[in-house]
Amino acid sequence: MHRAPHHRSRRRRATAAVLLTGALGASLLGGNAAMARPDPGVQSGVQSSPGTVRTTLSLPSPPGGANVRVLVFHASAAEESPTVDAGIAAIEQIGLSGPAAGRFRTEATDDASVFTNAKKLGRYNAVVFLTGGGDVLDPEQEAGLEAYMEAGGGFVGVHDAARTEPYSDWFTGLVGARPTTSPATAQRAVVEIGDRQHPATKSLPLNWKRPDKWFNWAVNPSGSVHTVARVKENSYQPGQGANGWDHPVSWCRDYDGGRSFYTGMGGTVDSYSETDFRDHLRGALAWTTRISRADCKATITANYTAERVTQPNQPGRNDQIGEPHGLVAAPDGRILYIGRGGADSSQPVITDWNNPDIGKGKGEIHVYDPKTKKVTAAGALTVFGNKGGGDELIKVEEGLLGIELDPDFMTNGWVYLHYTPHSRINRDTHMAERYVSRFTLDLATNKLDLASEKVLLKWPVQIHSCCHAGGGMAFDTKGNLYIATGDNNSSRFSDGYSGNNPEPDFKGVSFADARRTAGNTNNLNGKILRIHPEDDGTYTLPEGNLFTGEEPDEGGGKTRGEIYVMGVRNPARIFVDKTTDILYAGWVGPDAGAPSTTWGPAKYDTFAAITRPGNHGWPYCMGNKQPYRDRNLPDPTKPLGWYDCDAPKNESPNNDGLVNLPPVTANTIWYSPQGGGPDYPRDAAGIPSYKAEEQKLLLPWLKGGGQATMNGPVYRSGGAASDPAVAWPAYWDGKWFVGDFYDGDQPRHAVLTDPKTVGKGGIPVHAESLKKIIPVGADGIRNLMDWKFAPDGSLYVLDYGRGFFTSDSKSALWRVTYKGGEATPAADELARRAAQ
Repeated sequence: MHRAPHHRSRRRRATAAVLLTGALGASLLGGNAAMARPDPGVQSGVQSSPGTVRTTLSLPSPPGGANVRVLVFHASAAEESPTVDAGIAAIEQIGLSGPAAGRFRTEATDDASVFTNAKKLGRYNAVVFLTGGGDVLDPEQEAGLEAYMEAGGGFVGVHDAARTEPYSDWFTGLVGARPTTSPATAQRAVVEIGDRQHPATKSLPLNWKRPDKWFNWAVNPSGSVHTVARVKENSYQPGQGANGWDHPVSWCRDYDGGRSFYTGMGGTVDSYSETDFRDHLRGALAWTTRISRADCKATITANYTAERVTQPNQPGRNDQIGEPHGLVAAPDGRILYIGRGGADSSQPVITDWNNPDIGKGKGEIHVYDPKTKKVTAAGALTVFGNKGGGDELIKVEEGLLGIELDPDFMTNGWVYLHYTPHSRINRDTHMAERYVSRFTLDLATNKLDLASEKVLLKWPVQIHSCCHAGGGMAFDTKGNLYIATGDNNSSRFSDGYSGNNPEPDFKGVSFADARRTAGNTNNLNGKILRIHPEDDGTYTLPEGNLFTGEEPDEGGGKTRGEIYVMGVRNPARIFVDKTTDILYAGWVGPDAGAPSTTWGPAKYDTFAAITRPGNHGWPYCMGNKQPYRDRNLPDPTKPLGWYDCDAPKNESPNNDGLVNLPPVTANTIWYSPQGGGPDYPRDAAGIPSYKAEEQKLLLPWLKGGGQATMNGPVYRSGGAASDPAVAWPAYWDGKWFVGDFYDGDQPRHAVLTDPKTVGKGGIPVHAESLKKIIPVGADGIRNLMDWKFAPDGSLYVLDYGRGFFTSDSKSALWRVTYKGGEATPAADELARRAAQ
């Protein structure tokens, strides 16, 4: 069982209470301090050194028993709060109601001598502090409470309990945080419920609207405690000392041998008559009394270990890793990861189109085996993808772009690779082909049979300019393969706004008009495709894609049946949750650093939870259906009308698909340099103002700047291969991991979506940072390129390294494991065995 560090040597001295004066005393107490005093009823406890009390209190371990009892302690150094009577009545009613297995007896007292009476204290399964601020325990009594927790007792602190024992480090650890002020009035706010597993929160609304007196915390406890609920600061006025988007309001932890739960709610009398708040307390009491188990360790940073599992490459060899670009986990735990093609720094970078070797690189496949902790170089494809950096008309983001394993990989060894073969480039027209091919891996040697290639799908791409190649792939439970393709257009020619400039072209092919690609129903670029691979190396089209390929609209022949999603710019990473078959994707936006009242929104990087085929907007609309301005010949620098997100039209001269496009579907997450989820007031026609001073941020937990989305997985625990020694806990079930290549203010979060609005433009209802668990910084995972959970429940992460278009000593595969152990209390310590 986890035990927090002891702080006996720093325990408050008996005389400390007399120091409780001035501003600190006023803010914590709101009244006069009580002197700490020896209690004549002390049963045990000796003063072992000046200012330090040690106890020999003999308590059963764990305290209490099957006849569950709860002690409500409500002493206060000032006038007793009117919430005390309401709180006692509510806890009594909770104990007398509900299923018999969850009931308990309640006793209340303001007599602190109970904490030095071993016979009395040992009867209680849990102690509830409905205390006011200030010193309410003398040193011997606090030592008794500590002994009670060490024996395995339970503690529930409610609201003002966080202002109790203000000079005790041990009590600060017990409650978890201290408030900076004591709010005088209640405000209605929204509480986000992030833990859908804990008995205190699993039945509560995802967004719980309620009034209370909301504390601000001197030190944010997230990461040192397990936060189960947060209050949204943009739903009320938090005042001075606000904590920001991560504002914990209820949390728990295993502390000093026992279990501690604290809620900052319960600051009003009316709170205790709320059904949902009573359910919150009921669940907290169920865990602390040992009626039920719960995991209060899942978001405590110290319970996670991030370890680099690959070494730097040997000089002149890519024996460990190529230019990191994607990974996939096999059912037996092996990790296959790919290098795009720019990693071989010993070879010259050729940018001259007259040279037959222009852009030639190696798209490398490596295999890491966690059983042997060895890396095998499985093979390499000769790709177009090694032109180095520089201008968008020089550099290239083609190469080996994606990897996925066949659903029957452990039987057939089939590996699907998405790449741009160098042998298929046309140096005259600056055109190439993308392949999605199937290869066979020798499961015994981890070597790829390059002669086994079966080309499933190929399509043309322009390579005169970069960027935005996409590349991710994923299977659903029906054996359908999703393939993410970028629009591969330059962003230079539209000032970083909509990629809709029809003018620049090379030998008749536009390279700056995303209406030719992403916005074109007859082009496979800027899409997420869905096909069904067949055993003979061909594919069929599943029912339910966006188009059949045989639409008679506008004369016919203007759609591709492979298209599942159109209107995406650079979907490098996609993921299908096998529990729901929901597709999750992220794509990089354009380059405008600020919104424009002439052209439209700033660059939005985007994540979307996709439940049905659709048009996700690019280059007509972004975010929550925020339109761009049209431009056209003869002068593309002059604006035309705003696009209609509900009925977009592709009127580009480079369009060979339908003019009338499917309506735009709003996205789940979008962010700009200004922040997350920018939104604006709209006029009668629905056009946003795009005035920065009128901006409202719907997702205050993230922002961008330099930004490049790296969509992640949805976690599912408890698989057949799950290893409790390393697996992330069930707390993360159903949470979607969203991240960014960069590690500053950009997202690296786990988010929770509402099943009622997911796929319909509903924004996440909860988010929490992963930056301490998946560590950022120069010696951490600074440049996140891909991340996937392995069957054992551990997380693998690719760090791209510190350069571009190459690999370096920081390019690496990492593994993040969980060491927190099982839920508590231990199964054999439950108060009632039937509750297991």
